This record gives sequence, structure tokens and C-alpha cells, in this order.
Amino acid sequence: MADARPGLFASVKGLLGTSLTLLQTRLQLLATELEEERQRLLALLLWGAVAVLALGAGLLFLAIFLTVLFWDSQRLLVLGIFSALFLVLGLVAVYLTWSLGRSPSGLFAASMAELSRDRAALREPEQE
Repeated sequence: MADARPGLFASVKGLLGTSLTLLQTRLQLLATELEEERQRLLALLLWGAVAVLALGAGLLFLAIFLTVLFWDSQRLLVLGIFSALFLVLGLVAVYLTWSLGRSPSGLFAASMAELSRDRAALREPEQE
């Protein structure tokens, strides 16, 4: 009976050590996913800002160019067309932003999958 207690405590200690190692691994995976998502979002914001500035400036200069080009004959028509174009483009951008904001994120998907596998492995009886 005296030999059973050290074995039991050793088993509990080993189980606790394994559980802590598993928890540490999962937390490291979670931290990696957070860092990847942060880098992706920063790149998305940076390139999105560059695209908005470049396209906005390009469209503005195109509107000015065509307005000056048709100044004597159809200046009101050209200004009206570009006004409508900018409004439609703005509405499309608002809609796309709204739909992207409502779509689910894949953040923590790998961590959740690993935790599900861990839980399934713990529920299965050991096969030797």
C-alpha cells in the first residue's frame, strides 16, 4: 500500500506536467495566430490606404482633365457624369465595407481545431 501512493502522486504530477505542456503549446499557437492576424490587418490597412489615395487622386485628375478638355462644349455633362460616378463608387465602397464587416473572421480557427482534437483524444479510451 505504501508503494501505491508514490505511484499515484507521480502519475498526478506527470498528468499535471503534460497538461501544462499542452496548455503552453495551445497558448503559443494562439499567440502566433494573433500575431499573424495583426500583421495581415496592418498590411491590409496600409495597402488599402495607398489604393484609396492613388485611385482617388487619379479619378480626381481624370475628372479635372476631361472637364477642361470639354470646357467649351459639354462641361456640365462631364461634371454631372463624374459626380454620378463618384457617388456610385462611394456607395459601392460603403456596401463592400459593410459586407466585409459582417463576414465571420477565421481568427482562432487553428486553435479551436486543435482543442477539439485534444478533447476528442482525451475522451477516447487508450488503445494499446
